[in-house]
Amino acid sequence: MIDLSKFYQHISSQDHPLAPFSAALKQAVDNSYQPHSHGDEKIWQQAIDALPNIAGRAELEQATVSVTGDCPEEQQTKIKHNLLQLHPWRKGPFKLFDINIDTEWRSDWKWQRVAPHLGDLRFKVILDVGCGSGYHCLRMAGAGAKTVVGIDPSLKFLYQFKAINHFANVDNVHLLPLKSEQLPYRMACFDTVFSMGVLYHRRSPFDHIDELKHVLKPGGQLVLETLVVDGGKHTVLVPDDRYAQMRNVWFLPSAEELLRWVARAGFIDAKIVDINTTSIDEQRSTEWMHFQSLVDYLDPNDHSKTVEGYQAPTRVTIVATRK
Repeated sequence: MIDLSKFYQHISSQDHPLAPFSAALKQAVDNSYQPHSHGDEKIWQQAIDALPNIAGRAELEQATVSVTGDCPEEQQTKIKHNLLQLHPWRKGPFKLFDINIDTEWRSDWKWQRVAPHLGDLRFKVILDVGCGSGYHCLRMAGAGAKTVVGIDPSLKFLYQFKAINHFANVDNVHLLPLKSEQLPYRMACFDTVFSMGVLYHRRSPFDHIDELKHVLKPGGQLVLETLVVDGGKHTVLVPDDRYAQMRNVWFLPSAEELLRWVARAGFIDAKIVDINTTSIDEQRSTEWMHFQSLVDYLDPNDHSKTVEGYQAPTRVTIVATRK
């Protein structure tokens, strides 16, 4: 099961910005998460319970989040077998001893594009919305953050993080089974909030941007990454049904229109720091994610288009400041 006792202990000191919200966060988690409510949760927990206890050293500052140490080959075979029980692994890469977890996404490429625009993350309290298995959270910790809270409603991702942290033993990164709309109302306590790959899944993008604003302290930094389309002000694509085979894609603005949305929500100094068309080398099937991936969602004769005929996935990252 997801045990958050270490998280509540971590934020319990009176000077921690999250301390006033400890009870509300616990209530939100209790309302959202019931142990073993997912049919596979026992299987995931068994896979983690079978992991050996081996001392290692976490390396969080390199492209591959890794744990180094002395681990016999037979133990590594056992570890890999149990980690594969948590398939599919979407975000990474990770390396545990000599086991390379080659995830579907090269999330390190995104971090490399975004990190130069973040400023100093040392001693910051950070929220990562839609954190997946916690790869970026761990990179934030490697950059010196005081506390990183990741939230994601997909339990398997949280179990993947649990497996990685079984060996990494990073004590200031915590993942909660929550959506952004389930956070305590207007917390206004985070220094930086990341929302990467979430906005286009929300039926109301303005509600999501508003949620992000109100968990930030005044002067706090928003890092917002989402799918966009070419065009100018007022350009927005609403897919007829699926977009790149995804059903839950609702609004794809142009980069210029997204800046307008962010400004209208009450942010200042919003700027585009990266625009990137996702390549089939950045998102692809691997041993650790052997389902279909990006190449299967693009027009086989023209990779500039999705199979539905829309512009191929292009992502923009905006950095802005809460007033």
